Parts: sequence; C-alpha cells; structure tokens
Amino acid sequence: MTAADRMIERRWDQFHPWGPYGLLGVSAVLAVLAAGELMADATEWYVAGALIVAAVALQVWWHVTRGGRPPTGSDLTGTHPSGSGAAGHRCRTPSPAGTGYYVVRWAIAFALTWINPFFAFYAATGYMDAGLLPGRWRRLGLFASAVTVAGAQSGGLPPDGAARWTVFAALLAANSGLQMVIAHLTEQEERRTRERTATIAELERTNAALQQALDENAALHAQLLVQAREAGVADERRRLAAEIHDTIAQGLTGIIAQLQVVAITPDLAVARTHLARASDLARHSLGEARRAVHNLAPVALEHDGLPEALKKTVAEWGERTGARAEFIVTGGVEQLHDEVAATLLRITQEALSNAARHARADRVGVTLSFLGDEVILDIRDDGRGFDPLAVPERTGTGGFGLDGMRVRAERIAGTLTVESEPGQGTALSARVPLVRHD
Repeated sequence: MTAADRMIERRWDQFHPWGPYGLLGVSAVLAVLAAGELMADATEWYVAGALIVAAVALQVWWHVTRGGRPPTGSDLTGTHPSGSGAAGHRCRTPSPAGTGYYVVRWAIAFALTWINPFFAFYAATGYMDAGLLPGRWRRLGLFASAVTVAGAQSGGLPPDGAARWTVFAALLAANSGLQMVIAHLTEQEERRTRERTATIAELERTNAALQQALDENAALHAQLLVQAREAGVADERRRLAAEIHDTIAQGLTGIIAQLQVVAITPDLAVARTHLARASDLARHSLGEARRAVHNLAPVALEHDGLPEALKKTVAEWGERTGARAEFIVTGGVEQLHDEVAATLLRITQEALSNAARHARADRVGVTLSFLGDEVILDIRDDGRGFDPLAVPERTGTGGFGLDGMRVRAERIAGTLTVESEPGQGTALSARVPLVRHD
C-alpha cells in the first residue's frame, strides 16, 4: 500500500466516526431554516429535538463501544491508537452491536426525515455503514436507507397523491439500484484486496523459505568444497607416495642389490660391472627425483612414447636381474595422453619389481595391445606365484604392490586383474581407455 493509499484510508476512517455528527448538524440547520414551511406544529419541534438528542447519544455510545472512548480531537489527525486504522476497521466489521446500532440509527433517521425531509442528509449515513450488517442483510440495510432518502427527495414522507408515489418509486429504484451496484463493486474490490494480501503474504513466506534454502545450499556448497579439497589433498598424497615408491624407492633397492653383489664377489671384473649398474641406477633415480620435483612425469617418457619407454624399461630390468624379458606391441600404435602413458609405465615398473623381489621369475613377458578405444597391458612371469585372495591390500613394509597398481588403473577409469597360483606363475592385465595425446 502506497503512502497516498494509506492517507485516503486514514481520512475515510476519520470520516466514519465524525460523518454522522456533521450530517446530523447540517440536517438540523436546514430543518430550522425551513421550519416555517415544514414544521408548523410545536410538537414536531419537541419530537425532532428529542430524536436529535437520541441520535447524538447513540453516536457517543457507538464510539465508546467500538473504541472504548468518545471521539476527540485526536481522531481528526489519526494520532490516537483507536482513532483511525484499526479502530476504523473495527467499526465497519459485522457484529451484533453494529447491527443494533445500524437499525436504531435508521429508525431515528426515518422518523426525523418523516418530520422534515432535510434530515435525509443524516439518513444517508446508512449508505456508508452498510458493512456493519452481516451477509445478505447488507442489501436490506441499503434498501432501507434508500427508502428514507427517496422519500425525502420526493417531497417528504409519506408521499401524498399518485404522482408523488410514482416519483417516490422511481427515486427508490434509482437510489437502491445505484447503491446495490456500488456495494457489489465494493465487495469485489474488498475480495480482490484480501486475495492480494493473501498472495503477498504467501509470496513473503515463499521468499523466506527460498532464502533459507539458498542459505542452506550455500553452506552445503561450502562444506562440499572443503570435503573435495580434503579428498584432493589425500588423493595427491597417495599419488606422490606411489610415484616415490615406483621410482626412487625401486632405484635405491636396485642399487642396494648391486652393491651387495659387489661386497661378496671376489672377481674384480664382476664387481666393476655391478658398480657400473649401481651407478646407472643412481643416475636414473636422481633423474626421477628431479622429475618428481618438476611434474612427476616419468623420465622414460620425456623423449619417447610409451612403447619405446616400456621396451627400454623391460630390457634394463632383464639386464639387472639376469632374467629373460620380452616386450611385444600389437595393434595400431597411438600417441597416448601423458597420464595414461605414465600410469601404464608405473604399473609395469611395479610389476617387474615384484617379479624380481617376490616371484624370483626366470622369464617375464610384457605385451602392450592397442585395441580400438582401449589399451591393454599384459605382464606374465614364470615365478613362484601366490594366492591372490591371501594377499593383503597393503603390505607391511610400506609398499603399494597390487593395491597401488589397481588404484593407478582406476584413477584413469581402468581396471586391473590378477591371475596366479602357487608354483604356476602370475599373469597381470591392466585395461584402460585409449585417450589420445592432444
């Protein structure tokens, strides 16, 4: 509601308590001025005076009933809590007291208009307060007020002669019809106002619920961000640990193995050979460490593709261990994405390390197959084998083993399967999507 609308409503609320007094006063003044023609009998003066006093007393009673006090000057400004607004709405709300007030006031107005037609101004207040009557009685109240006003307009009550009755009927029809139309429009407007008020209240509740939902979503989003950040940190730590295990740790293990051979061999040539291998492993491990610091990409993939890197890795492993190692590539070779290539290379390194340390294999075969939208890495050895169901997911020495290889494959939407039996060797197969290099 705008400020202008509130001002109009306040003025209208102020008119309701003071309007009947003003119209009664105007009617009395006009009646006195026209007394020579309309009120020749002194009895009529006494009756009119008594009715005016009754009308004033009725108004005072109604004000006390509706607001707890008679009207004062503060009602004109709307500053009193019961002068306008809430009190004004209360005085137009249907109630038994309001119905009684309306009926008595109509009876006084009808009697005064019977005595002097100018009191029709006071009778017209019935049009304003028809809202005091409940339901369909409102129409009857408007019709009763129209009877009084039409009687005054036609020359006074009761009409004398057929012509006066005809005029009275026409005026009654016009007055009552007009008031019925106005009442109908007013009721429609009040209904629309109530509907708008209910709609606004519902919108406010909806907006409050929406704001609450937005606040909850914002809090949930912040929580999810924190959880995602923590999960990313944990995943990165696992990846770094796996990189170090597959590179530096394996290199140091190989160096230790070569130095142990040097320590026990009496042959100087053999010792020099193993020292050279230990030196190569040390340089290789240093390169891996530097690469890990830079971007953790395998050194072997820096200048070669995955097939060449795997071929060199298998050959170097065979030279270090003395086992027979073969590498085969099948299918149309594709340039793979760096992450896919690094994952398959790390799986191969871990599998070869396991074959040397645990399987004690004499022969190992590595096959890289390009099959349409998939790359398959197969690693087979003729070692001691094991029961896959009896192997824990994590080894007690801090290594990653099969679980680490499986995690690497799953990180790029791949799978890892292991087939092995005690004394029957081991077959490992990693299947990953073929994602080409940009």
